[in-house]
Amino acid sequence: MTVDTPSTSSTAEVTGERADLLAELAQSRHFLRFTTRGLTDEQARMRTTASALCLGGLIKHVTQVEKGWVDFILNGTSAMKNFADMTEEDYAARTAEFELLPGETLAGVLEAYEEVARRTDEVVATLPDLGVAHPLPEAPWFQPGVRWSARRALIHIVAETAQHAGHADIIRESLDGAKSMG
Repeated sequence: MTVDTPSTSSTAEVTGERADLLAELAQSRHFLRFTTRGLTDEQARMRTTASALCLGGLIKHVTQVEKGWVDFILNGTSAMKNFADMTEEDYAARTAEFELLPGETLAGVLEAYEEVARRTDEVVATLPDLGVAHPLPEAPWFQPGVRWSARRALIHIVAETAQHAGHADIIRESLDGAKSMG
């Protein structure tokens, strides 16, 4: 197994906890991207299980999740909408996040993912304090009044990426029998 290494020069010298976070995130990203190897855009749009998920949509979703949580780390609660303030357009955009839409390409979503990954790696390497915390936005899935540190948000990004890499593995195996992690 090869693990992607952070591509920015400032991440090359990272050690300790930050290096561990970057290594785990790189491994999960690798497995997620690996599920799309050799696929056409049409294959990346296919829903091959009872789930509504497709590989291109999973890449888009994980890209948005990672971007959103890094925005939260840098800008606090203002970077995320409160659930009660979400509009129909917000819900439609969230639904579209799980689809590779006409006009979108697998190469394009992978490129966007790589850009977000570079930014995240840079933040992990350079953020002065991983303990800086912000209150979570209001949402039914968050306990009221809870604060997350940058560290906790980064752990969530790793968990989300790993979870969706597993989903992607199942979708890919259902598509053509190819396995990524098994």
